[in-house]
Amino acid sequence: MKTLLSFLLIMSVNLGIADEFDAVEAKLEMALEADIRTDAEKERDRNRRPTDTLKFFGLRDDMKIVELLPGGGWYTKLLVPVVREKGEYYAAFGTMRISESLLEEPGFEAAQIIAADSKTYREKGARTYTLETKGLGITGVDMVLTFRNYHNFSSEGRATMNKVAFAALKSGGVYAVVDHTRRHMEADNMENRRRIDPVLAIHEIQAAGFQLVDYSDRHFRPDDELRYEVGRKTVTGNTDRWTLKFVKP
Repeated sequence: MKTLLSFLLIMSVNLGIADEFDAVEAKLEMALEADIRTDAEKERDRNRRPTDTLKFFGLRDDMKIVELLPGGGWYTKLLVPVVREKGEYYAAFGTMRISESLLEEPGFEAAQIIAADSKTYREKGARTYTLETKGLGITGVDMVLTFRNYHNFSSEGRATMNKVAFAALKSGGVYAVVDHTRRHMEADNMENRRRIDPVLAIHEIQAAGFQLVDYSDRHFRPDDELRYEVGRKTVTGNTDRWTLKFVKP
């Protein structure tokens, strides 16, 4: 009887999670088809698998979330519509492009830029970026996400990014990280400069206090030999990427 009750409890929790994501998925489907997205952005959906990826990370529409380094806003255009009504969206670091081109658009007015006094820059001759910040300036966050950005920073910059994410998250909050895969312990070269060893990333993020709770092979690409720069024609749009889910204890 005890075993049966435990099984029913687990099933109830799993069904509850599935029901919660049903609402998120409906909002994502609308966002994916929105006119604000370009044809080039929509072309990447099949490769990036945003719905599956965000389901894996456990996104809910009532979450307080932070996107680090949103770039041109590929994920911003999906995340903001999901949390617009019940949750909160914040962006930090490298936000100039979305500030100038996206956040003035209808439906994106509630999105907020934080840590605006932070600096990301590359020293002359350096391969990676430096991150200077006093922190995100908010706490009690449910999820911090960053997509294909971790490799851009020096070890010190990555440590800073992990530290501020940890400080902003509430206990139980999720740190969601995706990046291009580099061979384990491979030395820097011109071909792997936009890739990073997932074992190294796990070590660094755990050192900031996080627990690794899950990983996904959604972006595993067996035909990416991990030999070439991610922008090369033979691999672009088909890079192997690691997808890691961490939680703040």
